[in-house]
Amino acid sequence: MSLHFTRTNDQVDEAIDRLMEFAGNVHHSEIVREMIVAALKAGLEDEERADLKLMNSTLKEMRFTAKIFGPYAKVRKVTVFGSARTKPKEPVYMMARQLGKDLAAAGYMVITGAGPGIMQAVNEGAGPEHSFGVNIRLPFEQKPNPVLEGNPRLITYKYFFNRKVAFLKEAHAIALFPGGFGTLDEAMETLTLVQTGKRDPLPLILVDEPGGEYWVKWLRFFEDELLAQGYIAPTDFNLFERVDSVGGAIERIDHFYRRYHSLRYVKKRLVIRMTSTIAPKAARELDRLFRDILTPSGQIVLSPPLPEEADEPELAHLPRLVLDFRRRDFGRLRSLINMINDY
Repeated sequence: MSLHFTRTNDQVDEAIDRLMEFAGNVHHSEIVREMIVAALKAGLEDEERADLKLMNSTLKEMRFTAKIFGPYAKVRKVTVFGSARTKPKEPVYMMARQLGKDLAAAGYMVITGAGPGIMQAVNEGAGPEHSFGVNIRLPFEQKPNPVLEGNPRLITYKYFFNRKVAFLKEAHAIALFPGGFGTLDEAMETLTLVQTGKRDPLPLILVDEPGGEYWVKWLRFFEDELLAQGYIAPTDFNLFERVDSVGGAIERIDHFYRRYHSLRYVKKRLVIRMTSTIAPKAARELDRLFRDILTPSGQIVLSPPLPEEADEPELAHLPRLVLDFRRRDFGRLRSLINMINDY
């Protein structure tokens, strides 16, 4: 049998419809139908048990992730990465604990890998009620830290790639403390997604202790090798910021959301939603200063919600900037967002 995602499967489509009707209250049934068809197609096409187990585990982990994070969709969250080997007496551990405490006081929740070191420090500061933990099952046992053990917002993943989705999809900001291979992997993953536009812009904060040079040396490598060789552009440095204090980290995150709310692509146009409007003169200034990231004859204009945004009525009251963005140079887009917040 050959199955298709279009409704050309006759009795199979009818059986899927009856199944969903029997299950009751299935949201976005057309999407769910395609998921069921995909599972059936996989079972027909792939004889490898290992492949099917991977698909099965991935779907179940993603479903559980959505269930746990769903009730907190309107709460801003900061994902914090850093070494599991950092000791409680180290200055950077105390900074991480203070960051968690200050983020919670400012109304944010935190997401960590649920392990020891920097992760535990952040959870200690924020407290269990303001914390999510996304743990990973490893060949050597990794238990959740004492703050998160038994927490209903603790998820343990089999696959790193599912865990990374949770770290980045649910975050409104990322804070990176010094760490090892895992921290650098997470840093580069985040940078790649933001640089290519696969992840919406967000504050990406590199946190050094006062006088520390961990990220200073990292950035020097970026300049001396990556930039010098033409592997990255100068504007890619706009995608992240380095600080050496907890207050600096909080200030940069708060500034990003001073006026900027969110963005959405509508066909070939980019809609930036704001919590307060900017003056028409400021919009004209942005149009003049950022013509390099617009399509030929494109523009930046103030706008009410576009008709295609009617599926998000809860955001209808927010003022908009609409850009004919050519979807290149997301570092420059980040600079535009900074200017919106500066007005």
